[in-house]
Amino acid sequence: MTFFRFVSLFALVALSLAARAAEAPAVAPAGAARLVADGKAVLVDVREPAEWAETGVAAPAVLLASSDFAGAQKDWKPFLEKNRGKQIILYCRSGRRSGLVAATLADKGFQAANAGGLKDWIAAGLPVRKVGPPPSAR
Repeated sequence: MTFFRFVSLFALVALSLAARAAEAPAVAPAGAARLVADGKAVLVDVREPAEWAETGVAAPAVLLASSDFAGAQKDWKPFLEKNRGKQIILYCRSGRRSGLVAATLADKGFQAANAGGLKDWIAAGLPVRKVGPPPSAR
């Protein structure tokens, strides 16, 4: 494969993923908090363990890294089986990764939405909690 072909293929994949992220329904943090409190949804932080430790996480969030979603799904598979009937609301740092995961979940038949970034959760005055350092940093 030539370098030009590789770059063209990479650009096409990137554009496709970006378009899919736009397809994920959005939910405001306050609405997400209500759905979670009512037991109708589960909030998931898809950032990585170092990010969780650095900034904290939304208080009700389940912590499932997007790298695990894209990989072996060691943590994601049991979570999805357990929460098949609930809405899954995701967030990350900016809303990009959570949008990609939400779009992929929606494609697989899950009711999924993107709540944007942790900064949006904090700006809405919603509670956060601290998380310890990832095992590799201890």
